[in-house]
Amino acid sequence: MQVLLVDDHQLFRSGLKLLLANLESNIVFTEADSCESALNLAARSEDLNSVRFDVVLLDYYLPGTRGLDALAQIKKHFGSPVVVLSSEDTPSTIRQVISAGASGFIPKSSSPEVLLAALKLVLAQGVYLPPHVLDNYSFTEHRPLSEDENHQRQAILSQLSQRQQSVLIKAAQGKPNKVIAQELFIAEGTVKAHLSACYRVLGVDNRTEAVYATASLGLVPSVDIEPS
Repeated sequence: MQVLLVDDHQLFRSGLKLLLANLESNIVFTEADSCESALNLAARSEDLNSVRFDVVLLDYYLPGTRGLDALAQIKKHFGSPVVVLSSEDTPSTIRQVISAGASGFIPKSSSPEVLLAALKLVLAQGVYLPPHVLDNYSFTEHRPLSEDENHQRQAILSQLSQRQQSVLIKAAQGKPNKVIAQELFIAEGTVKAHLSACYRVLGVDNRTEAVYATASLGLVPSVDIEPS
């Protein structure tokens, strides 16, 4: 497994490396202390250019380019799932990060168990959202659903065709419409039409809200995650 760590604190990167050793036995780490350093790594090495990182762990606050700008550049350059880590975990920040294409947001206050479980979810092509954000929705995978909630969940799913559910899941995994169309062998316009239908059924207005609702419905691959 190839993992890129982008954080300006060497001690934090060292701690992550020790912790992630429990995720998989054969992990190759590449480290950078800024967004610029991460991009320069690939620019200086033809071998690294051929490496597709399985996941990029990106600090939200970096020297120089930071936040959403850093996320956009890392995603554009490496094309890998990006998980943002930050001590700031307000719902508005998390929404912006997910909307910008991150595959997850892990508060730095999370326990090691939560971090590992969240990364397993992302590696399974899911989207990790902190429990305190998911709790804003009726459906949450972090507690058993009541009978009424299960009925409501089934009522929503019954209004979505199998193809619409497939499109929605891929969108929740952070895949752009063009990629979804290629994977499902349909036109990009058809993807947009399916997503619009999904938004209406879910009662949301945009892709970001759909990601949250989809995760809350348990439609993306999930693992057991203990709230921090």
